[in-house]
Amino acid sequence: MSEGLLRDVYITGTGAFLPGDPVGVDTMEDFIGRIGGRSSAVGRRALRWNGVETRHYALTPEGRPLHSNASMTAAATRAALDDAGLSIGRLGHLATATTQGDYIVPGNASAVHAELGAGPIEIASYQSVCASALMAAKGAWLQVRAGEADVAAAAAGEFSSRWFRPEFYEGTTLVDAKGRARVEADFLRFTLSDGAGAVVMEPKPRPDGLSLKVDWIDLTSLAGRFDPCMWAGSTFADRADMKSAWSHAGPVAAHASGSVALVQDFELLKIVIRAWIGVWLEKVDRGRIVPDQVDHLLCHYSARSLREEIVSVLRSTAAMIPEQKWFSNLPTVGNIGAASIWVMLDEFMKSGRAKRGEKVLLIVPESGRAMVGFMMCEVV
Repeated sequence: MSEGLLRDVYITGTGAFLPGDPVGVDTMEDFIGRIGGRSSAVGRRALRWNGVETRHYALTPEGRPLHSNASMTAAATRAALDDAGLSIGRLGHLATATTQGDYIVPGNASAVHAELGAGPIEIASYQSVCASALMAAKGAWLQVRAGEADVAAAAAGEFSSRWFRPEFYEGTTLVDAKGRARVEADFLRFTLSDGAGAVVMEPKPRPDGLSLKVDWIDLTSLAGRFDPCMWAGSTFADRADMKSAWSHAGPVAAHASGSVALVQDFELLKIVIRAWIGVWLEKVDRGRIVPDQVDHLLCHYSARSLREEIVSVLRSTAAMIPEQKWFSNLPTVGNIGAASIWVMLDEFMKSGRAKRGEKVLLIVPESGRAMVGFMMCEVV
């Protein structure tokens, strides 16, 4: 389809769902549990590093789930449709994103569709880590842009806390003889939160209130240059060999080897951060991003210390966007993986900061196997 036949696309509604009451740093381990019955040796350090003060969990301190990933994502989608003044019956395309859905099979979008209670619609499941939110957004955006759908939703949800219960670690090679979990695994237990967020897209702006015209969405995978940086499904030694993945060994052996738990290679992360910034700099060099024209930056990052590292590198470049233009809710909701960017955008749009004519840049880096996404919008 030629550019002249493509439609403009607008975000006309945003929504978020955060389960339960905010949980403070002193009680977070009560919810995710204590491995071997002992407090984590790295938990306090992780919380100082990531700068999170409160977060939300979709389970009780006993480990009982209060929600599912799909039900939280459906709730956020309903909120976004309500914000846009639309009924569920108007939805034509649903694109969902998550790190791990409630089932291995079928796809997450099917589960969210069922929880949403919508009639027959087109669906698409996107599974990665944080950047899967922008994968889903690009799919939804293109559906509306090409005239395939008049109302599309991009939704993302995470139920990370269930991965962090002691049962995922006890009896595995991730815990030593003294009952201490490997830092690469234990650190993540204090990094991720639960929740969901969504946006609704249409070919026209809402008649009342503010909308966001989506100018473009770019995604860049760097997986050809890096081994997995954050993963579940393999051991440290074999993570780059797909034939060694957990499913070949079977679930019992995979659990014993620590392959079922979520882990992070922090040394590789330091290198991947600079690769993300390299993509950002390329976009500035090509004029895709003009920093002086950006009025608000919503950049997802998993920790305050990572933001500090990103800023320290950018300060010496032409790509730096002044920190007073940055918006984040990391201290109050934590890192919600794929859902982070939509929960952040929902809070931003409801904060009163956005003004017509302003440019809003969203950036979502993902450590998974190194990728980064960008979305440029204009407030209308």
